[in-house]
Amino acid sequence: MFSTPSAFRLAAAAAFAAFAGTAHAGYNVWTGEYTFSKAELQSAVEKKFPTTLRYGELVSVKLSRPRLVLDEAGNRITTQMDAVMTNTVIPTPPVNGTMSLNSGVRYDATQRAVLLDKPTVQDVQVQGMAQYGQQLNAIGAVVAEQLLKDYPLYTFKPEELRFNGKEVEPGAITVAPEEVRVQLNLK
Repeated sequence: MFSTPSAFRLAAAAAFAAFAGTAHAGYNVWTGEYTFSKAELQSAVEKKFPTTLRYGELVSVKLSRPRLVLDEAGNRITTQMDAVMTNTVIPTPPVNGTMSLNSGVRYDATQRAVLLDKPTVQDVQVQGMAQYGQQLNAIGAVVAEQLLKDYPLYTFKPEELRFNGKEVEPGAITVAPEEVRVQLNLK
């Protein structure tokens, strides 16, 4: 059929280009996975910041500069952020620190979105306040619940869940060091 090896390579390249042209951005036709880079996820989380939350009527917590760490071993995402805490009752200088929240990742079919799931406090570090670890963790738990619980990292467009006329649905989600992969399965 092909007279030379180079003609075969040219035909194969043309077929691949035509096939790849139908793929969606971030979708890998070979693995059946949708991939989100760490940079894309970072950008999605940054939309929530800076933000200020209140803990009771006593403490105001301003959060900024989120930094994602993708934990392959735990299949989780850690969000590290700068925290500035201010006593809202007694005028005192603000206290600087960092907070890390650790979240799972899940898919919600109703929203067609990949969400952060069940965030928990991983670490709260505040200069000179080690003796208040329990209270700081309580503040962190409130922050996790208010800020990142069910936060959408990506919302699929309807056409992204259809390939060659067939509907697909996200399945297993895998966190890797530089990306999150979502397996797509036929419905």
